[in-house]
Amino acid sequence: MITPKKIQFANIPTPLEEIKFEGKSFLIKRDDLTGCELSGNKIRKLEYLLADAKRQKADIIFTSGGDQSNHARATVIAARKIGLKTKLFLWGKDTTSPNGNYFLDKIFGADVQFFSEKEYENVNDIMFEQRMELLKKGKNAYAFPGGGSTTLGIWGYINFINELKEQIDLKKVDSIVAAAGSGGTAAGMLVGAALNKLNVKIVAVHVLMSKEEMRKQILQLAEGCVLDYKLDCKINPDNLEIISGYSKEGYKKISETKLKLLRKFAFQSGILLDPAYTGKAFTAYYDKFIKTGKGKKNIFVHTGGLFAVFARTKEYLG
Repeated sequence: MITPKKIQFANIPTPLEEIKFEGKSFLIKRDDLTGCELSGNKIRKLEYLLADAKRQKADIIFTSGGDQSNHARATVIAARKIGLKTKLFLWGKDTTSPNGNYFLDKIFGADVQFFSEKEYENVNDIMFEQRMELLKKGKNAYAFPGGGSTTLGIWGYINFINELKEQIDLKKVDSIVAAAGSGGTAAGMLVGAALNKLNVKIVAVHVLMSKEEMRKQILQLAEGCVLDYKLDCKINPDNLEIISGYSKEGYKKISETKLKLLRKFAFQSGILLDPAYTGKAFTAYYDKFIKTGKGKKNIFVHTGGLFAVFARTKEYLG
């Protein structure tokens, strides 16, 4: 087995907490506490990606996402920590009053290029073309897709399983539930579970792609990682479940019904959930596991996203 090197950015292990909500107890893995500016799940992936960027003597980092991308924000800040600049290729529009994650992108000096939703469909090709232009000038741009979801990046969540099994007996856990945007978090957990010969189900609440695209993306990443790193395990597709229907309002929006639940949860628990990812995933988890009293056997992963809330303050206040 080939284990890639990483740079330590995240404050880990993150806590596994038992929370009571509406009289029901459940378990939540607090990956929102991986850091402050570097909070959330993305930093686990960036530890591996930026180590590789340094190994390849990169001059600048290229990556992509939405205008409130948690991944983009984490990339900019982590890259700054190791002396690298970042160019972001973002879906959205520029503003003279940046807030949330985009505010932090600006504070930490990211070069940002915006695209319409249609243009953004070709963002990986655009990054590749610009990388080739820089190479002609003797500059090395290290590029990776939104979410850091590559067969290298998902090592962050392969090792997440090793961390979690030190906190709880995973043989007594039915499932691990998390939001899924680009699929890397779920893919890493799927590989980690397979390596540890665990039959735990990985449940992905998709917020961006279709259910079919999400399942294909996760399995391709997981199986690609097994091949790339010659891992002694086999991915069982039956151990992946995709929960659909919780992002009908769109990736960049959140319904008032969900916001009511998030406000109530924040008031009772002191934990804030974001509008694009954890808010939608928690709504699914609430319906399926908290209401039914199965929260102690099905772990919810809080993947972060705090700063995106500050782009939606009026909606959150109701």
